[in-house]
Order: sequence, then structure tokens, then C-alpha cells
Amino acid sequence: MFVSMDLGLGFVSIMLILSAFVGLFVERGHLLMVLLLFEAVVLGLFSMLLFGLGGGLSGFYLCLVLVSFGACEAAVGLSLLVSLIRTHGNDFVSALTVYEC
Repeated sequence: MFVSMDLGLGFVSIMLILSAFVGLFVERGHLLMVLLLFEAVVLGLFSMLLFGLGGGLSGFYLCLVLVSFGACEAAVGLSLLVSLIRTHGNDFVSALTVYEC
């Protein structure tokens, strides 16, 4: 007797989003790790739109918009990471304080 493990790609994408949010709440030490978890959320949303909602022309356009926003978010996050490392010397989130100018 075999156990069927037909989860579906929609369920897997929802689990990817939830695990990325859990990782985001747990890991707040390095800014690079936070940015990678944001990218995992975008990847989960992309896969949920592509596989979970079914096929349709409007879904493909929405996926294209989501990938464009994900690329812009990655570029802005990488530029902030580089500027943070140049000014503070590390990428710890705890190094960001309100009192420093």
C-alpha cells in the first residue's frame, strides 16, 4: 500500500511563503539574510500566481509585473547593502540606529 503525496504546487508555494516569513521573524541579524528571505517571498508569490491560480492571460501579465517588482526590489536592496557596508563596515541590522547621522 502506497501513500499518495499529491500536494500540488500551490500548496508548496504557500509553504515557501510562510517559511520565508517565519525565517524573517527569526533571523534579524544580517541584512543580507533579510534580503534573501524577501526574495524567497517574491519567488513563492510568483510560483503561487503561476501554478496555483491556473492558466490565464491576465495571470501571466501579473506574473511579469511581479517579476519586475522583484528585480527592482533586489537592486534597491543590494545598493542599500553596499552603502551600509561602506559606511558601517558590516551588515548587521543592529548597527542601524536612529541617532547616527
